[in-house]
Amino acid sequence: MGCTRLVYNRALAARTEAWYERQERVEYVETSAMLTAWKKQDDLQFLNEVSCVPLQQGLRHLQKAFANFWTGHAKYPNFKKKHHGGSCEFTKSAFKWKDGQVWLAKCTEALPIRWSRQLPKGCEPSTITVKLDASGRFHVSMLVDTVIEPLPKSDKSIGLDVGITSLITTSNGDKITNPRHFKRLRSKLRRVQKSLSRSSKGSNNRHKQRQKLALVHRQIADSRKDFLHKLTTQLVRENQTIVVEDLAIKNMKKNHKLAQSIHDASWGELIRQLAYKCEWYGRELIKIDRWFPSSKRCGNCGHIADKMALNIREWDCPKCGINYDRDLNAARNILAAGLAVAVCGANVRPDSHKVKGQLRNTPERSQRGKKQKPKS
Repeated sequence: MGCTRLVYNRALAARTEAWYERQERVEYVETSAMLTAWKKQDDLQFLNEVSCVPLQQGLRHLQKAFANFWTGHAKYPNFKKKHHGGSCEFTKSAFKWKDGQVWLAKCTEALPIRWSRQLPKGCEPSTITVKLDASGRFHVSMLVDTVIEPLPKSDKSIGLDVGITSLITTSNGDKITNPRHFKRLRSKLRRVQKSLSRSSKGSNNRHKQRQKLALVHRQIADSRKDFLHKLTTQLVRENQTIVVEDLAIKNMKKNHKLAQSIHDASWGELIRQLAYKCEWYGRELIKIDRWFPSSKRCGNCGHIADKMALNIREWDCPKCGINYDRDLNAARNILAAGLAVAVCGANVRPDSHKVKGQLRNTPERSQRGKKQKPKS
């Protein structure tokens, strides 16, 4: 991992220097030639002691990072740091798989793996990635080619309304409480962070405190992922159709009073897991328009309230007089709108509830809204 990090950082520095000093764009082929030259230097002879595959894979990952930067999908690549952990990737020519054991290239012993799950029968890994996180825990990820059998079809459909007090409210009337994993361990995180800030830079105590801080962050992340995986798996197994809102979570985080709670709730990760699990198991995930007035719309008569503050959790419809729980009404409206989209492709936003500045697929808008081609 150290050699992979060294090669990655050297190649990134060379590519950055070539562009800013000589306006030259260095590609993967040039960095691969640089790696061959680096191995011949006296101070870098240790690069010959490890397999060349993870070093080359690191250069390929750097090339992909630059490709994402050029297309605008990511920021400029950063240098890798030792205390952040690291990873190295081995393709099929750099490891041996036999009887459920793995021998990496230039290693005499098999990896002592404690399996979290067994590989599917008849499958052999094509790529193995060894990762080290900041807390000192190793992970071995194996990529296999297999077919996931879809679940038996169900006649159940459900609408989900995400929130902060209740993580999700379902159209069936259930409310799943938000565990607030970060808030639960916030005082412990604050105490460890204080100790880290008071320790001297470069000392052994600072290194120990950094690992303690990473352990707390790992505990928060593990508990959050475990809860979300169990919740999304249950939803996918029980329902054939799941309807959610296509929320602009990145924009919602600009509200500094709610940003921390939205981060802790992990709405984006929740929807991401639902998306790929529905694709795996033959379920349908429907995302309705983010501007659909699910909370302000009466589920009985269709009346839409003009304004509704976030602190209003219950409201009475001024037309039909029915009392609504805000989240439950929103979940039911989301389900109804999603089923309308699935059946006939209906427009889920009523014409009376237009949003100023919202783009629509009209000929005039389509002509004015074309993206400008990037300059060569």
